[in-house]
Amino acid sequence: MKIKDLTKKYDGRAVVDSVSFEIPKGKVLSLIGPNGAGKSTVMGMISRLIARDSGLVDFEGKDISKWKSKELAKRLAILTQTNNVQMKLTVQELVTFGRFPYSGGRVTPEDEAIIQKALDYMELGAVKDQFIDELSGGQRQRAYIAMVIAQDTEYVLLDEPTNNLDIYHASNMMKIVRRLCDELGKTVILVLHEINYAAFYSDYICAFKDGKICRFGTVEEVMTKENLSEIYNVDFEIMEIEGKPLSIYY
Repeated sequence: MKIKDLTKKYDGRAVVDSVSFEIPKGKVLSLIGPNGAGKSTVMGMISRLIARDSGLVDFEGKDISKWKSKELAKRLAILTQTNNVQMKLTVQELVTFGRFPYSGGRVTPEDEAIIQKALDYMELGAVKDQFIDELSGGQRQRAYIAMVIAQDTEYVLLDEPTNNLDIYHASNMMKIVRRLCDELGKTVILVLHEINYAAFYSDYICAFKDGKICRFGTVEEVMTKENLSEIYNVDFEIMEIEGKPLSIYY
């Protein structure tokens, strides 16, 4: 997937300004940056949830706007920050929605096998008949990820997947993100505020500031004292844990 000169304006102000980068296939890419830097807006335009003013999102050699929704949904899945399901659904019913691009609502034995595999992968078998609104925050987030797994796309877009999770569940969520890439071969793009999660679990980082890309590269290339201080306008120190650069800011 290639993003070229992507631009979005609100009230005449560019919140995303001529952004261009290429998403590495089969890797985890984290979009980071201060509040209002444009990262979630870029994610929205990549997934077609937000209309772009100009620029191109080239997906498998074709402008993403030219894809039929059903065909795109077989290749790209998006999980947004707000996933408030109004219906009274069980975990299994929610995960079944992931098969809709294939089944059109008529679930086949093959679909059922994929749904069960997704439930097992996310260790949700014991709660599959519970209603979503009865689950803990961590369980609910795992259920949504299981739905994405059942959708069986190569590209997975996650907008702040650790939002509103405590440290334990947030860490587990990031381990799941890593497994989606390493075990299931997904290309994962996620928006993160916690830069140490980005450093520890990503392959590449794209850092935004004022609607533009400030830095793009491997974790080691981006996660330096100088780069982070420039991106966030605070002082940083960098230390290593298990060979990964982790930050302390003050």
